[in-house]
Amino acid sequence: MVFRKPPDGGWGWVIVVVSFFTQFLCYGSPLAVGVLYLEWLDAFGEGKGKTAWVGSLANGIGLLASPVCSICVSSFGARPVAIFSGFMVAGGLMMSSFAPNIYFLYVSYGIVVGLGCGLLYTATVTITCQYFDKRRGLALGLISTGSSVGLFIYAALQRELIELYGLDGCLLIVGALSLNILACGSLMRPLESSHSPPPEKTCGDKVPDQYFVYHEKEKTVEENISILEKGYIDEKCVNSVPDCKQDSISNKNILSSINVNEKDTYKKKVVEQTNFCKQLAKRKWQLYLTYWKETVVLFKNKVFSALFVAILLFDIGGFPPSLLMEDVARSANINEDDYYMPLISIIGIMTTVGKLILGILADFKWVNTLYLYVTTLLMTGVALFAIPFAKSYLTLAMLSGILGFLTGNWSIFPYVTTKTVGIEKLTHAYGILMFFAGLGNSLGPPIVGWFYDWTQEYDTAFYFSGFCVLLGGFLLLLAALPCWNACTSQSPKLPPNTYSYKVASSA
Repeated sequence: MVFRKPPDGGWGWVIVVVSFFTQFLCYGSPLAVGVLYLEWLDAFGEGKGKTAWVGSLANGIGLLASPVCSICVSSFGARPVAIFSGFMVAGGLMMSSFAPNIYFLYVSYGIVVGLGCGLLYTATVTITCQYFDKRRGLALGLISTGSSVGLFIYAALQRELIELYGLDGCLLIVGALSLNILACGSLMRPLESSHSPPPEKTCGDKVPDQYFVYHEKEKTVEENISILEKGYIDEKCVNSVPDCKQDSISNKNILSSINVNEKDTYKKKVVEQTNFCKQLAKRKWQLYLTYWKETVVLFKNKVFSALFVAILLFDIGGFPPSLLMEDVARSANINEDDYYMPLISIIGIMTTVGKLILGILADFKWVNTLYLYVTTLLMTGVALFAIPFAKSYLTLAMLSGILGFLTGNWSIFPYVTTKTVGIEKLTHAYGILMFFAGLGNSLGPPIVGWFYDWTQEYDTAFYFSGFCVLLGGFLLLLAALPCWNACTSQSPKLPPNTYSYKVASSA
């Protein structure tokens, strides 16, 4: 497939709009799952740790499966994947309304909806990058705010729908809204050259054709031999019955020698095909070995190793507030009349602001993005430590806004990764980091919930969360301060044949 030059406009702006609404529709409910979390606690009567697995799977499974999502988009294209994933998200939400127990929700909401969101994120990012080059940063920034706006609106929307139609009706309506993803996906027109020449067959494609040709040739030769042999024998038998048997034997010997020559040629081609398959398998094995060698080289970079630990600990400690903040307010016995806005909505709108402001700061030459990222980690840890001391809606709202703003550091994380490993190793390193980010997203809320089940209060849980984030921030700071220049300028070079793949990132 031959792609035209990215137009940096035109239909690309339609792609930006539909990608924005795609992320809005698919990530709105999973990111605002804290509202549903309260209802599931009351409906199924399970522990907070076990119930928190539903939301954590929905947000983490897409990152864990990011390599698979990338392969699907690369193989089938963004538009088919977006349409198929729209059915997954809508179907998972609707099935969740009929959930008889929490284990059913693990599959319907956690895995089906989460995997659909991961596929949609990869599809929107891929199609946007195809349409934009010079304005790619602006386009990606615009579509990434769709998830944050979805969090802001869906938090209030789901609460209203629960009051009007109950939990089951809310999930059915939200699932029906998600069907609009199909319309958005149908507008993701691939950027292909209409007059591109058909791709030439590779050696791997030609070998089966050759095998087919020789197989048919052998079959044709055998059929012709049978016909000639039969006709010759019949003719001889009519003219001279005594000599029929002798001529038949001699004719069979001659024709059998012809058949042997054809079979020898066919066997040679089979041997050639076998050798080609062996060489292909050897080349694939060398590719896998190169990939793992590159991974080992990446972890020799001290800053990258510290960044891997920091992102894992940050998601373990920093993600739970967006899921559990509503339950924190209920545990603090805050009067519902004091609620001016859901706390999750505050987190969502401030995350959008944080993405934009931190992204703008990262573009200034005098700002070191690594130190900026470390600052957000340390401030997040301090804010998490302050949650147990918040006993009113106002203080919880302020902390929610601070945590939401700092969570916007996702917008500068690609900058930090590029600064650490270089642009040529970005896709490889980013894929590894996003996998562990998904692992942290999946483990964080259940761990905090288990702490509550053990202690019957959230104080210890958020002390643990704050400690995790602070530990990751300090490790990254220690790795960056003494050898920042050395690690970036003297990092070992990778082999020339670099193996890379596209990955999905967090919303």
